[in-house]
Amino acid sequence: FAELHAAVDGLPVESSRVLPGLVLRRDFAAYCPAGGELRAVLVTEPLRPPLSAPGGEFAVSSEGQYGASRRWIARRTEDLMKRLRRGNVKLLLSSVKQEEVVIYYAKLHGVSVVECLSSEEVALVCEITGVAPYAPFGDNGHGEITDAAAATFCRPLLLGSKRCAHIGFTGLRAFRPHCLILCGPVDSVNEQHAAALQGAFTMLQQLFKTVDQ
Repeated sequence: FAELHAAVDGLPVESSRVLPGLVLRRDFAAYCPAGGELRAVLVTEPLRPPLSAPGGEFAVSSEGQYGASRRWIARRTEDLMKRLRRGNVKLLLSSVKQEEVVIYYAKLHGVSVVECLSSEEVALVCEITGVAPYAPFGDNGHGEITDAAAATFCRPLLLGSKRCAHIGFTGLRAFRPHCLILCGPVDSVNEQHAAALQGAFTMLQQLFKTVDQ
């Protein structure tokens, strides 16, 4: 319930509503408008390619080597973004903050990016869509991207003064998640309404629980 509702203070209670999809309470790091069906990938690691293996060190002995290394990183990052676009991936959801080079090439190739998702939000997206986090450097970089979720829309949403990311997912077995927007004059009113609604949903879950006979 915590990830499926958002509270907005300073607005009348009558402004509360139910929105299709998920509302992630953070702004886009990169936003590229996209129409029609699109695909989204979830990542839990930096997309800037590493220069050395885990636990190893990368040493440069000249400014020329350093420049060559930066060009190699830029080229590998752009290749990854091109691969995402070839697979019709237009949205990148990341649990970690990505580096500037990743955001630059995402914007260049029309891929929207939302960063710093919580572990609960990551788990919810995985549960709704049935996909696992994408491992960008775990294959040869040429096969089809299978760990991608179908999305119906991806757009900014303004809740009070806070900019959010509003994403429509097609869930498993045609399940379409919705998010509850609770409005109230002050935080305490929203907290009371949220607690009451969560209690009501819990009661309904118990009422309609399947009994094995």
